[in-house]
Amino acid sequence: MIGVANAPCSWGVLEFELGGSAAGFAQVLDEMRATDYAGTELGDWGFMPTDPARLRDELHARELQLLAAFVPINFSNAHDHAAGEATALRTARLLAVASDANPFIVLADENGKNPTRTKNAGRVTSEHALNAEEWRIFAEGVERVARAVRDETGLRSVFHHHCAGFVETPNEIAELMTRTNPELVGLCFDTGHYALGGGEPLTGLQKHFARVWHVHFKDFDSRIANAARENEWDYFDAVRHGIFCELGKGDVDFAGILNFLKAREYDGWIVVEQDVLPGMGTPRDSAQRNRAFLRALGV
Repeated sequence: MIGVANAPCSWGVLEFELGGSAAGFAQVLDEMRATDYAGTELGDWGFMPTDPARLRDELHARELQLLAAFVPINFSNAHDHAAGEATALRTARLLAVASDANPFIVLADENGKNPTRTKNAGRVTSEHALNAEEWRIFAEGVERVARAVRDETGLRSVFHHHCAGFVETPNEIAELMTRTNPELVGLCFDTGHYALGGGEPLTGLQKHFARVWHVHFKDFDSRIANAARENEWDYFDAVRHGIFCELGKGDVDFAGILNFLKAREYDGWIVVEQDVLPGMGTPRDSAQRNRAFLRALGV
């Protein structure tokens, strides 16, 4: 049975330091529960309580499962691996105590930090890619952190491909999967980022399904992507203009994806993500419409 969750990023709680204020954790959790989601991810460190007992109480009071936590690390620089490992372990210790849901550490590049990749998100070329030595460093860092998390806490790690980072395009995702141990590193497949990165989400999901342990449902508006290309918007400009729209209003074939997941007896979670910048949009209303859309598709 597929569980349906949402994430704090749908309320403007992002891992980027962009200014503006998002809703507090209590409001976000209340609105998730009111709009009929059964789970959440952690959001930025410090957004939700970092005391495990209090966090468990807050989640249990709303009958929400804690599924995962996003941990961005500058994997392309070996000197940053130790600090990234420490951050991932701190987060994993919290999840291991506070969650009943066998949660994941969702590893990612430190997206939005490299100016060239941020400027060219959705239209990167081979000249913007990592070279062979950089790929070795990157993949070794991912495995190092995933191994440390597993060995200390027992939690599994998935890697989240993400635009404005060094693992964005279908080829880059395939490269990282080839370079990492499939027993150690899974894939958090994100439909919207796969589309913005130049791929067809259902095709990508089918290709990588053996590595997919966690799924993000994010829609993608190709009209905004075309405008971003024409106007040379960077990643954040594209988000600000609504490139990740409400489910069903963009180009992602969610019906086809759900049919595939059901046929393959996927029994994990799908996490709705409609990335908005702090203070942007009407998150509760969007969450309600996104849940209704998925309910109409049978989940």
